[in-house]
Amino acid sequence: MISRQYFLFLLLFGFLYSGSAAAQQSKTAPPASGTEAPLRVIVMSIENIRRNSVAVKNIREQIAGYRKEFQAGIQKEESALRSANQELAKKRTILSPEAFAKERRQFEQRVIGVQKLVQKRKRQLDQAQVEAMVKVEERMNQIVANIAQSRNASLVLRRAQTVLVARGLDVTAEVLARLNKELVDVPVKKPSD
Repeated sequence: MISRQYFLFLLLFGFLYSGSAAAQQSKTAPPASGTEAPLRVIVMSIENIRRNSVAVKNIREQIAGYRKEFQAGIQKEESALRSANQELAKKRTILSPEAFAKERRQFEQRVIGVQKLVQKRKRQLDQAQVEAMVKVEERMNQIVANIAQSRNASLVLRRAQTVLVARGLDVTAEVLARLNKELVDVPVKKPSD
C-alpha cells in the first residue's frame, strides 16, 4: 500500500515538474516565427469626434429642421382633431346612437391615421439620420486607417475603453481635423409621404 501511494506521489510530482519546466521554457524561448512586428497602438475618442465634427453638427441641424417642419404639421393635425372631437361631442345629443357610433369610428380612424403618420415620420427621421451618420463613419474609418498605416499601428482602440493613454498615442485631434477638412456637409434625405 505504501509503495502504491509512493508511486502516485512520484507520478504527480513528475507531471507538475514537467509542466513547470515547459512553462519556463515557453517564457524564455523567442517567438518561433521571428518576423512578428511589435504591437503599436493608437487611441481615439469617437464620442469627441461625433460631438465636435462639423459634418455631424450639420446632420443634427438638418434633422432638427425636418423635425420642426414635421411637428408644425402634426400640431395642425392635432388642432383639427380637437375641433372634430368637440363637434362630435356636440352631435351626441342630436344624432341617433347608430349615427353617433359611426361618426365616432370615423373620428377614431382619423386619430389612428395621425398616430401612424407620427410613427412613420419618426422612423423616417431616424433612418435618414442613420444613413447620414454611416457616411461620416465610413469617412472617419478611412482617415483612421490612413493614420494607423502612417504610424505603423496594428491596433486602434476607443478612448472610452482605455484607462490610461500616453498623449502621443491619442489621434483624436488629428482625425477630427482631417474629418472636418474632408467632410463638411452631408445631405440628409428629407422624409416624405
